[in-house]
Amino acid sequence: MKIGVTQIVLGDMTLPDTLELCGEADYDAVELVFNPNSDLHPDMSEKELSAVARQCEQSGVEMVSVIANLSDRGNLLSRDEEERDKCCRCVTRSIEIASTLGVEATLLHPGQLSVDGTYQKAWDDLRDALKKLAVLAEARQVAIGLENVWNKFLLSPDEAVRFVDEVDSEWVGIYLDTANMMAYGYPEHWIRALGPRIVRVHVKDFDRSQHAFVNLQDGDTDWSVVMAELRRVGYTSSIIHEISGDQSTLIDLGRRMREITSM
Repeated sequence: MKIGVTQIVLGDMTLPDTLELCGEADYDAVELVFNPNSDLHPDMSEKELSAVARQCEQSGVEMVSVIANLSDRGNLLSRDEEERDKCCRCVTRSIEIASTLGVEATLLHPGQLSVDGTYQKAWDDLRDALKKLAVLAEARQVAIGLENVWNKFLLSPDEAVRFVDEVDSEWVGIYLDTANMMAYGYPEHWIRALGPRIVRVHVKDFDRSQHAFVNLQDGDTDWSVVMAELRRVGYTSSIIHEISGDQSTLIDLGRRMREITSM
């Protein structure tokens, strides 16, 4: 299984520096983040995006997913229609960018659930938005991966399965974060339940005694079980780490990920 890093944790690191890091850390793959005031801008032309694809290809690093406008992405769980529309526009642009680059998946952070309104209304709004976005996703052959995040929403694997199945599109699934449920659950339970609904995987670790995210292999994740379950359900794409740190930490994460994937 290939390993990689998301630019989410790399701050303002440019694409050339990201690809250099991938070489030093022996990462196979990268998740690209397109933000305003970045060298990867969400309004890049097709010609500029083609140049990005060439840089990655020449470096031997596979682009496995994309997210656009992470810093101002809106909120699909908001009661505010304008916030939901903003998020839909961001997802639309993510799909367009991914399609141009030849990338098969996008990451969707759905936003935060608030005390206002009802859980069912947020559920219905998100489901209906994804049904519409799925039409473009299918046309562009780019899957939307809805990440399980700390947002008071989709708190169990069964709930996540039911939600994805209500969207009812093979182009919408879950971008599984193996640590985001560990305060109240187990990643292996989610993997078993979700199976082929898993689009991509983020990895980090979680220490339950500290109630805190920690470096890979320093927490309570049973990595041998997690890897066995990913293989059992037929997951063959990369695992992408989402852990920040200095250069030496980021390089060492390559070693830790190789140990995990060999389990």
